[in-house]
Amino acid sequence: MMNAFYKTLVASAIATATLSTAHAAEPLEVYGKLNVSIQSNDNGTGSETEIQSNASRFGVKGGFELSDSLEAFYTIEYQVDTGNENSDNFTARNQFVGLKGNFGSFAVGRNDTMLKKSQGKVDQFNDYSGDLKSLFKGENRLAQTATYLTPKFGDFQAGVTYAAEGDSKQADDGFSIAAMYGDSGLKKSPIYASVAYDSEVAGYDIIRGTVQGKVAGFVLGAMYQQEEKVDSGASIDGYLLSAAYKIENVTLKAQYQDMEDKGDSWSVGADYSLGKPTKLFAFYTDRTSIDYSDEEGDMVEFSVDESYFAVGIEHKF
Repeated sequence: MMNAFYKTLVASAIATATLSTAHAAEPLEVYGKLNVSIQSNDNGTGSETEIQSNASRFGVKGGFELSDSLEAFYTIEYQVDTGNENSDNFTARNQFVGLKGNFGSFAVGRNDTMLKKSQGKVDQFNDYSGDLKSLFKGENRLAQTATYLTPKFGDFQAGVTYAAEGDSKQADDGFSIAAMYGDSGLKKSPIYASVAYDSEVAGYDIIRGTVQGKVAGFVLGAMYQQEEKVDSGASIDGYLLSAAYKIENVTLKAQYQDMEDKGDSWSVGADYSLGKPTKLFAFYTDRTSIDYSDEEGDMVEFSVDESYFAVGIEHKF
């Protein structure tokens, strides 16, 4: 049943994309990427090799001009797990509809929170085993959200996400707010910076600051985060440092992350561009995770060493 739905969705999206839309504010776009790697995973007790999908996805997005000053827009996106032996390998990603105009934009549906959006591209190993979410809370995509983004004032923009109590990850209503400066892709500005705050989002209050910029050919980034669990009041903080350097078609990358009482992680890797839509990549991640066990009434701290090595290919369409 679900397979039939997904096949119908894909066929309809491709068919619709070939039609002209007289009132389209921008052409309907069918997009996605396949990112697949051969990966060795060692969780500290043993290792295994997998053909692993790294957040491969498929989506459609577009807009419709309602008037000279008002536009409707939408996104429907699914993640595709090519390594899942079950043929029902689609899971929901961002799926929202909204309006935008001189007032900014307003969207409702399944969406990344503003704190998650505020990281920009500082995470050089996003969607891989070295992803910052392995140690930092706050990388939330919630099903029941409403998000408002202000118009841009020069290089400044702000936004707020309301997370409804009805979402399965919410015990109460929550809010995620962020203020951002510059272009996260560093194409229109040499620096990007943001500050963000989550209040009771997925069980945590979080403060996050991010900065990334170009210095002498290097792309350097840093993030500081303090997170507090709402039900216990336990608070910890951590930081992330990242760097990338491009030599012709090769981009070298490195990243270090540390979170108090949870562990640390470091990653190195390289991307080789075969053309604008296609690249080869390789990375190695080493992570030490701190955990606790209850032995005869006493909490005992222990660490687990994990490592991940992968080579793969990504093609965007």
